[in-house]
Amino acid sequence: MVNLEDLYRILRTGHVQAQGIVDTIPVPLLVLDAALCIQSANRAFFRTFQVQRDDTIGRQIYDLGDGQWNIPELRRLLSDVIPKSTAVIDYQVDHDFLGVGQRTMLVTARTIFNPDNLGTTMLLSFVDATSRTRREAEIEILIGELRHRMKNILGLVRALANHTKAAGVSGEAFRDAFLGRLTAITEANDQGFIGGADGSLEALVERTLKPFQASPQSIQIESGTEVHLDTKQLVSLGLALHELATNALKYGALSTAGGQVQLRWTVEDKNLLRLNWTERGGPKVTPPSSTGYGTQLLQFALAYDLGGQVEQSYRASGLEVEMAIPLKKAVQPN
Repeated sequence: MVNLEDLYRILRTGHVQAQGIVDTIPVPLLVLDAALCIQSANRAFFRTFQVQRDDTIGRQIYDLGDGQWNIPELRRLLSDVIPKSTAVIDYQVDHDFLGVGQRTMLVTARTIFNPDNLGTTMLLSFVDATSRTRREAEIEILIGELRHRMKNILGLVRALANHTKAAGVSGEAFRDAFLGRLTAITEANDQGFIGGADGSLEALVERTLKPFQASPQSIQIESGTEVHLDTKQLVSLGLALHELATNALKYGALSTAGGQVQLRWTVEDKNLLRLNWTERGGPKVTPPSSTGYGTQLLQFALAYDLGGQVEQSYRASGLEVEMAIPLKKAVQPN
């Protein structure tokens, strides 16, 4: 026959073992009675919310901390769990928790099954979804940015097709001109993605002009202040540089063995990028009698798309182009 002391010892041992098992669970847990008062809590709960046992056990959940769980919708949901045997699954609570800071918690509540049907209790679990929620928000932003970029790129490709001369040229010539410009857009856009939408101007210049460089002396790049551009600026400027290099290869300095292109840039007042394109040693230059497709494309890519300015000087010694582009971020001198 088991006396009361032995019975108490058995019950105490069972309780300690059960509590020990619960304390090993890394997810914060609470056990509530029918009045939603806290009967038990595990170590993860005390650790996560930085509360003491004496300030937790025996108190109603809505009285904890600074009233962080006293939410009308959560009250309504929890009140239905025990009497209606329903469940609350991943109810999101965004709160600046006392001593913990801003967190996003997912609350799940279920009735605890009791084989003897003696009393009713509820088990609450809390999952810290702050990092996951932040990542999901960041992904949404990135998807929105990607959608915006694709819309801009498709619009640019359409405009590019409209600005590529088709009248009086063969299908092959149109194809080569269009694909060359499209490649320039693709290269610049790739750099924007690789550089995290903060690509280097120097890298763009080298990458765009390298295919046109027949010798180390044919294209001279004078690196100026370090400048970083967003994807839109990279794409439009890359297209403009490709157009200038293509024209130089066909008609200008790069069409002869001794010709040379010089490109340099400076930043004025910290937010105005000025690039100078100078051709020397090519055929004699005469001003065109009408505005060509290349000029229209430069105006489209820089003036219309980036809000910049383009000035072309047809000097006998060679074409000179000055491009001025406003920067979105101020540039600090080196």
